[in-house]
Amino acid sequence: MRFDRRDFIRTALWGGVATATIPSYAMKVLAKETKVTVDTGSRVTLATGGNRAEIAFKALQPFSKEIAQAVGNKRIIVKPNMVTSTIQLSAVHKDTVEGILEFYKSINKLENVVVAESVADGPTMTAYDNYGYIPVAEKYKVKLLSLDDTTPQVLYVLDELDMRPKPVRMSSMITDHNNFVMSVGRMKTHDRVVATLSLKNVVLGAPIKDPGYGWGSNRKQGAKNDKSIVHGHGFRGINYNIFNLAYQIRPDLAFVDGFEGMEGDGPNNGTPVDHRVCIAGFDWLAVDRVGLELMGVDPTNVGYLTFCAEAGMGQFDISKIDIIGEKLSDHIRSYKMSRNIDKQLQWMTPLKEKEEALY
Repeated sequence: MRFDRRDFIRTALWGGVATATIPSYAMKVLAKETKVTVDTGSRVTLATGGNRAEIAFKALQPFSKEIAQAVGNKRIIVKPNMVTSTIQLSAVHKDTVEGILEFYKSINKLENVVVAESVADGPTMTAYDNYGYIPVAEKYKVKLLSLDDTTPQVLYVLDELDMRPKPVRMSSMITDHNNFVMSVGRMKTHDRVVATLSLKNVVLGAPIKDPGYGWGSNRKQGAKNDKSIVHGHGFRGINYNIFNLAYQIRPDLAFVDGFEGMEGDGPNNGTPVDHRVCIAGFDWLAVDRVGLELMGVDPTNVGYLTFCAEAGMGQFDISKIDIIGEKLSDHIRSYKMSRNIDKQLQWMTPLKEKEEALY
């Protein structure tokens, strides 16, 4: 980031206290003059740079006024993306979380923040420890919580094997609209729904699991994980379920970390993409649409987001999204798709040909 003489003068006016308590990247971004409006519409910020924390802060800063107003006195649930507790590439990096916490500190909302997640393969606190979240949380005095420990709310999803509704225990921390839910997703290809960004992060993070649940030999007998139920036993089922749950579970603020993306057999077994971008906005569908564009993914291949667009949940027309910051075309990559991409596109076809008209 360039830092000219006028920036230095503005920063110097803050005095010694600010200099001692605000990181250099935050000072640089805050020193810039930013025009904000009350009506965010389908505005998405696109930030780039060589520092994870810096570009996370930079992506959120244009929405400072609107975020402070939207939060009010609500509890802020920062929901990072962590699929497993052992694969760093599958999880949001601690430095990105630090940039987000520094942003909330800059708008005097840090005391409202908790970080909450439910990993698929075991105790969430193990993931926090493995990924270095604990020192960051201690530095900013925020709590690290497991969504598995919250009171569940039962919602229903479709199973394409028998076309019957199935109950799913969802964390009330995510379903409670009195909370301000911020989805912090990773930019990754996926082996079930083509790509995962901000919406899927909260929808698949909300289902809870029993204590003692794990993968392989770590699994306690009888312990269940309700995340698998949302997958609906097929490519049609999972796409429909994410779409349908979006009516009740959706981000109030969407943020996608693409500093280091994942391509190929995501969300766990892909390979890294050095992309160095972050995007953010209130219109989560617009944010995910920009994410697909940055990844070079055909948006019509992503079933659940196509359904959400058809239902009018947000803006999906890239030409109608106001992108703030960097020029979109300068940062588009072509992410390699999962090896089973052809099977994933089964959601586009009916289960079977209609034999005769019902009426």
